[in-house]
Parts: sequence; structure tokens; C-alpha cells
Amino acid sequence: MEAAKQEAATAVRRAAALQMEKSSLETTVMELTSSSAGLKTQAAALTSLYDTAKEEEEIEIEKLKVARENLEQKVARLESELEDSESTRRALHNDLQELKGNIRVFCRMRPLLQSESAAGNKPASISFPDDKNVEVVKMDPQTSRPKTMSFTFDKVFPGGSLQMDVFKEVSHLVQSALDGYNVCIFAYGQTGSGKTFTMEGPDNFDLCTGNEELVGLIPRALKQIFEISQKLKGQHWTYTLHASFLEVYNEEIRDLLVENKKGLTGCRLTTSKSDGSVAVSNTTELQVTSSDEIYQLLSHAQKNRSTGATQCNERSSRSHSVCRLRITGTNSRSGQGRKGTLNLVDLAGSERLSKSKAEGDRLKETKNINKSLSNLSNVILALSRKDDHIPYRNSKLTHLLMNSLGGNSKTLMLLNIAPTEEHLGETLTSLRFA
Repeated sequence: MEAAKQEAATAVRRAAALQMEKSSLETTVMELTSSSAGLKTQAAALTSLYDTAKEEEEIEIEKLKVARENLEQKVARLESELEDSESTRRALHNDLQELKGNIRVFCRMRPLLQSESAAGNKPASISFPDDKNVEVVKMDPQTSRPKTMSFTFDKVFPGGSLQMDVFKEVSHLVQSALDGYNVCIFAYGQTGSGKTFTMEGPDNFDLCTGNEELVGLIPRALKQIFEISQKLKGQHWTYTLHASFLEVYNEEIRDLLVENKKGLTGCRLTTSKSDGSVAVSNTTELQVTSSDEIYQLLSHAQKNRSTGATQCNERSSRSHSVCRLRITGTNSRSGQGRKGTLNLVDLAGSERLSKSKAEGDRLKETKNINKSLSNLSNVILALSRKDDHIPYRNSKLTHLLMNSLGGNSKTLMLLNIAPTEEHLGETLTSLRFA
């Protein structure tokens, strides 16, 4: 009996425990059911947000596609306008150059040298009343009175002018060469008037380090071409540049880039049967990609150039040197092409035989120099008069430069004069010639 009671009590306790567990489980089920309903609500909300975000994303993607298409069209339009503006700039630049004249003459007087002052050389009475005129006062031997002579040029540069002042005017013609035109820039004048300094700078290029003012027109022009060609890459233009250095010595064309001076001879002029253009055979033409390469070539050419002492100049250039840069441009987008040539010519110094006191080889050189300069003036005069016949073949120099003198080519004669009374006779001859 007692055992039965204990079993009953145990059963009651177990039943109570099970009831409590049941209640707890029911509570848990209710909580989970409530949580499930909340999660379902959250899931539904998130699904709605996802669907909304997806729709908005698709709408935004479509907007971006439209914006991209619009931007691409705008870029294409701007590139087209840029090409048109470049073509317009080129045309307007050429119109401006032609208005200024396809044949122009500048005059530059070098300053009095310290050695000249120390030697007692007096400055001549040469003045520059404005930027186009030169006035020279000289005693008239017949009247024993001062006589004023005036000479007009397209631009004049007094003795204090800097290299950059001269190049500022010349740079427009350099741009024409890059635009696809043939350009010739001559430095003319008596021996010792500063032609080579104007064109090349000092004999020693190391002097230009840290002093850009000394840099001549040739290095400046080539630097300008490299800089502009780099900028034009953004307009799909690619330029290749080929340089050659020649000299005309005693009516013979020589390659100044040969390694051995003995190999200077052998260059010949050939004429194309198809278009009549003139080319030089047996000459070195190198592709250049930087200004430094040009400096090296120019330095090498300087060493090979024919020079010699005369009564007028201790180191006189006895030849005409020609720095020639062939410029080829191609536009990968439009398919346009440009071909131009820039000739930078340092002419041999003009001298009167009576003053130079040349003898032997120097006499022959002087005669050939003066003859070729005379022929050059005849060609330029014939071009300015638009004669039917231009005597290019009368000298090797004009025949060599034939492609870059006629037609739509641009020609600049940069006259250099000395400031001293001692050289006034030669100065007047040069002024009258120019």
C-alpha cells in the first residue's frame, strides 16, 4: 500500500513536471510562431526593397548608358570641332603669313664686342628709329657732310636684341613647316657679323647650359617642333622627324654627318621625273626623337664644316651650311597627312675681295661664295617678281633649296650686320643687297 502511494506521488510529480514542460514548450512555440511571422514580414519587406532597388538600378543603368552615349557623342563632336579648329588655325596662320609676305627680310645688328672696344674700333652711326627701319649716317666724301641713308625691312633688331627676341618672330615660320609647308630661313651678312651665333649659338654648346639666352635659332626651332608635335598627340597626330646637315663648299655639296671628314664629298642632286622635285643622293638622313639628339648632330656638323681664317674674321665659315628637317605628320583619326621641310641656312660670309685679301684657295672660296650669294639674290628677286623662269640651277645652293623656295613656300632672309665703323662699307653693301 505504501509503495502504491509513493508511485502515485511520483506520477503526480511527473505529471506536474510534464505539464510545466508542456506549458514552456507551448510558450516557446508561441514565441517562435510570433518570431516567424515577424521574419516573414521582414523578408517580405526586404524582398520589396530588393525589387525596388533592382528596378531603380536598372533605371540608373539605362540613364548611365544614355549619359555615356551622350558623352561619347559629345567627345566625338568636340574632337571633330577640335580638328576643324586646328584646320582653321592652320589656314588662318597661313593666310597671316602670306599677308606678311612669303618672302621676308629681317635685319639684326650684333653688339660691339669687348675685343673691338679694346682695339679702339669705333661704333658706326647706325640707328633704329622704329621696328622696321635702319638709318646709317656716313660722311659724304664729295660734300664732306654727313649723309643719312635709310633702309626698310619687315623687322629690325638693334644691337641689344636677345636671341629669344629674334626667335619670337621666326617661330611663326617654324609653325608653318609643322603645318606642312616648306620653309627656308637664311642668315646672310658679311664675315664676322654674327650669322653663325644667330643660327647656332656659341661654338661651344656647353656655354648654353644654364644660359638659355645664348641658344641659337636652329636649336630653338627644333625644340619648338618637338614640343608642338608632342601636344598634337592629343589630337591624334603623330610626327616623324628626319634631320640632315649639308654644306655647299666651292659649288660642291657635302654631307656634314659623315664620321670621317675625308668622306664629305660625293653628294649629288637628282631631279624627280614625276614632279620635278630635287633630292640629294649619298647623304645621311637620321630620324630624331629629341632635342638632345639634334644638339649632338649639330655639334658633329659644326666640327666638319669648312672654315678658315681671313683678313675679316679669324674663324670664317667658308661654306653655306644647311640644316634640313623633314617633317611628316599623320592623323590616325581623320587620315589626314602633312609633309613639310624646314631649311635653316647659315650662309658663308660675304666679303669684298679687296678687303678680305684672299689668296690661293681662299680666293677661290671667296669667288664661289660671292657668286652663289649673287645667284641666291637673283632667285629671290625673280620669285618676288613672280617671273616665269626662276634661275635655280645657276648655283648648287639654290638648286638644293629649289623645293623650299618657290610655290607656297615661306622664305626669310635674316640679314646680320656689324656695328663698327671699320666694317661700315660692308654693312652698307649688305643693307643694299637685302
